[in-house]
Amino acid sequence: MTGIAYAAGTTAPAAGGGLASFLPLILIFIVFYFLLIRPQQKKAKEHQSFLGNMKKGNEVVTNGGLHGKITGLTDTVITLEIADNIRVKVNRASIMSSAADAMKQTDEPKKKLGSG
Repeated sequence: MTGIAYAAGTTAPAAGGGLASFLPLILIFIVFYFLLIRPQQKKAKEHQSFLGNMKKGNEVVTNGGLHGKITGLTDTVITLEIADNIRVKVNRASIMSSAADAMKQTDEPKKKLGSG
């Protein structure tokens, strides 16, 4: 029975062992913060600023893909004219971007895979 007690060891842990074991976890969190969390927060802040600065006459695109011109605004609802005398009401949060930004993204040349 005394052999088991000797096998368990009675030596004290190395100094700083607690911090050293958490160091990889801390480094992983720092990497996640700078690569994932911070850019997402920045993008969300820009989108909130865009939603707050909308006004009548702006052309926008919804998350569903509708392109239209803003004809009416409230705190939560936006009225879009999607064709002549055809207006729809959408939630303000469902606006994705301005129509000009959406057109820029589709006009960018696409790189072909495997060329070169």
